[in-house]
Amino acid sequence: MNGREKSDRPIVPKKAPNKGIGRAALPAEGTEGRGLAKGNSSQRNRFRTQGREDLQRALGRIRQAAAKDKQQRFTSLWHHVYNLDRLREEYFNLKPQSAPGVDGQTWRQYGEHLEANLRGLSARLCRGAYQAKPVRRAYIPKADGRQRAIGIPTLEDKIVQRAAMRGRRH
Repeated sequence: MNGREKSDRPIVPKKAPNKGIGRAALPAEGTEGRGLAKGNSSQRNRFRTQGREDLQRALGRIRQAAAKDKQQRFTSLWHHVYNLDRLREEYFNLKPQSAPGVDGQTWRQYGEHLEANLRGLSARLCRGAYQAKPVRRAYIPKADGRQRAIGIPTLEDKIVQRAAMRGRRH
């Protein structure tokens, strides 16, 4: 106690429980102490603010774990997808001239209120309320006269797809 990097002694309550005193039944309130607090780790493995470097390190650790054990299953990676920095980065990685989806929203229109749009997208992804919109069909003529069908997702769908695929690209 009072020493550098030392924890306080355990706290032991001195008051008896209110109910159950003098009875054979168990008391309604329990009294139990608390152990020593665990000290802070000498090494910090997280940055104070999440930035691009932190995200890249996180993805690097995931890639290493996946490469080490091919049978390993990852169950909690979704937080990387709905991260605001990741979504913003993927928005800027999109081609500004790309064709709009069924909602007709272009890259520039989405960018006019970028932070609000990305916060809303992140919140919907986080709570599981995000639903992809239908894909717009377009047809490209082939050399032999037939047409090739392609699907054009909405801008938000492109952002989410890129954020989800990020780990596979790097």
